[in-house]
Amino acid sequence: GEGDATERRRRSLKRGHDLLDGLDRLKAALLSGRVPVQQLKELAARLAERAGASGDPGLDDLMAQIELRAAVEIAKLKL
Repeated sequence: GEGDATERRRRSLKRGHDLLDGLDRLKAALLSGRVPVQQLKELAARLAERAGASGDPGLDDLMAQIELRAAVEIAKLKL
């Protein structure tokens, strides 16, 4: 029903915010000159939690972009 769609959208938005926060923390740590292994693991774990589609094509596209950016940052640091 309508409540389900709203809940899916809310969960997607929260996940997006969590991933972006993780990227921001990672960037800050890297600027201070250290690779934060724990933060990297947390971000990777959050990324691995497959979220279902929110039902909003625009939001799903944005989430895919955020996930890709997080995956790229993680890959760069694992070199």
